[in-house]
Amino acid sequence: MARNSLTGSRIRERRMFMGRKQADLARAVGISPSYLNLIEHNRRRIGGKLINDIARELGVEPSALTEGAEAALLDTLREAAADHGGATEELPRLEEFVGRFPGWARLLADTRRRSSELEHSVEILSDRMTHDPFLSTSLHEVISTVTAIRSTATILAETRDIDAEWRDRFHRNMAEDSARLAESAEALVRYLDEASSTDVTGSTPQEELDNWLKAQDFHIAELERALPLEPETLINRAGELKSTAAKALARGFLERYLKDAGHMPLKTFGQAAVDSGFDPAALATRYGVDLAAVFRRLASLPAGDVGGEIGLVSCDGSGTLTFRKPVDDFPLPRYSAACALWPLYMALSRPMSPVRRVVEMGGRSRRLFVTYAVCQPSQPAGFDGPPVLEAAMLILPLEITQMVDAAAELEVGTSCRICPRPACAARREPSIMAEAF
Repeated sequence: MARNSLTGSRIRERRMFMGRKQADLARAVGISPSYLNLIEHNRRRIGGKLINDIARELGVEPSALTEGAEAALLDTLREAAADHGGATEELPRLEEFVGRFPGWARLLADTRRRSSELEHSVEILSDRMTHDPFLSTSLHEVISTVTAIRSTATILAETRDIDAEWRDRFHRNMAEDSARLAESAEALVRYLDEASSTDVTGSTPQEELDNWLKAQDFHIAELERALPLEPETLINRAGELKSTAAKALARGFLERYLKDAGHMPLKTFGQAAVDSGFDPAALATRYGVDLAAVFRRLASLPAGDVGGEIGLVSCDGSGTLTFRKPVDDFPLPRYSAACALWPLYMALSRPMSPVRRVVEMGGRSRRLFVTYAVCQPSQPAGFDGPPVLEAAMLILPLEITQMVDAAAELEVGTSCRICPRPACAARREPSIMAEAF
């Protein structure tokens, strides 16, 4: 099976046959030339509306581009081979295998995907069971109520001569405790039912905000207009923001987003970011803002405009994560302590001194990322006030930067409990995933 049968290569061949420039086609379908370049080199999967738009511009049926679209299948099998030392020797014959045995190839790819999904579920559920504050509080409430009921029942069973007034009081206490136990158990079951998928429904104000931002893909289009909407209008429209505390967090986020968008307009900033190779220092100098503002602005850019997702994580002076925008193959823990080796914490230990590291995330993908981190005062309280610090770390997939030949400088994980790396000087607890990898 020839390599040029892949979808991206078919798009490239058809475009060149028609004499169209890459930039013209990208503009016609509403994506950036760099993103189209990644698609044409089979480094980005494509489907849905985008493949239909490209097919229309190239004057062919979508099936002409996707027929036998083996890119995703080959990528999945290559990932599986990378995790199995004996299979890497057969990689040159992978396309031949897919061509001769397509059914077996799909079976292996589906098994690989299912395995990855299950491992991801284990990671999230382990993280949740170990560190979820709501779950911990609910279980404590259930245990306390059961203990109270048991104590009352023991008194009634073992004490023969109880005054009628006291007996009635004990019965009333048992009834009230039983009702409270039923309510706590029902709430706990409902909460766990909501968590049955890997998309965990938020129960804290921060999670409400996280889920709302995720639904917007972390890009608030209403604030990018020449006449942006008021943050309060967006908050009132957001059904995910139920609590007063979540709305207060959203208000602070949106006000800062609006300020960043005013200093770094989307119309020019996205192209400037691509042209600079996503260099935060160069962008900060060009727009006259600090590095943290550039980090936030880069993380708000639509993935289609810059050729890939850009992640961001921030923490306060205690190291607690206060903002999370994960990217593929670089998951961010929701509840547990994050990896102590992240450049985020290097920056926290040296305020106002930027950090850049090429990191490799532990797990199956072994994907490389370029990370930038900085720690800055977030709420200056004068010369005599306490220092309030905030650190932020930008997460860039290596392939969208200009550091294409960079090597990993640092091996990191998500959190100790689900990190597969067997030897780590910063490990705080044993991993439940080590043997699985």
